[in-house]
Amino acid sequence: NKSIPDLASLEAVLFDVDGTLCDSDPIHHQAFQEMLLEIGFNNGVPIDEEFFIKNIAGRHNDDIAATLFPDDLPRGEKFCEDKEAMFRRLASDKLPPINGLYKLTKWIEDHGLKKAAVTNAPRPNAELMISKLGLKDFFDVVIVGSECERAKPYPDPYLKALELLKVSKDHTFICEDSASGIRAGVAAGMPVVGLTTRNPENVLMEANPTMLVKDYEDPKLWSALEELDKKGDSLKTAA
Repeated sequence: NKSIPDLASLEAVLFDVDGTLCDSDPIHHQAFQEMLLEIGFNNGVPIDEEFFIKNIAGRHNDDIAATLFPDDLPRGEKFCEDKEAMFRRLASDKLPPINGLYKLTKWIEDHGLKKAAVTNAPRPNAELMISKLGLKDFFDVVIVGSECERAKPYPDPYLKALELLKVSKDHTFICEDSASGIRAGVAAGMPVVGLTTRNPENVLMEANPTMLVKDYEDPKLWSALEELDKKGDSLKTAA
């Protein structure tokens, strides 16, 4: 994979939303757990974190519906729709940003870069989270998987972001927290910084990220960004 410093001169940074801007997975897990319990799913045994990570986290609702309700897709789709409404109610109260998020957004703004949010979440969810985090004016565009031909793990949402921002994949990197999202970014031809917010490192590594970081305070990330700055300065001097 291309390293972050190889991207000089950097043009844009693309972010997933759930688990990448904010630690929202526990809220999703709670909503699924409570609603599945109500209908006696899994013989009334609450879904655990392992089940959530394997079958739900980072996936598009169509895939989740097919996994949870393989014999009744319309019911699965309605269930996922109701669950999103419950998520929005829960998220309005508490939505913690990922540690160091505002340090990175300031760095991006200071460098005059373009930025997009690229998510498999429904648009109302994405807009709620972005607004609650105070990032409504930060993003140039919000790309939603269901509004593309194919959602993540396909590259379509990330390719659409490049097209709308009018930037090159050779000068853009992605921040993601799920294996599905990392695969989408890699398939779109960009380096992906994977966050180990909730998903196990070994699961994320299988998706082939450029690097894994704990959060946006991680020294590994800032070392790469400093090197990127140095490379960018050298290119300007040479020009």
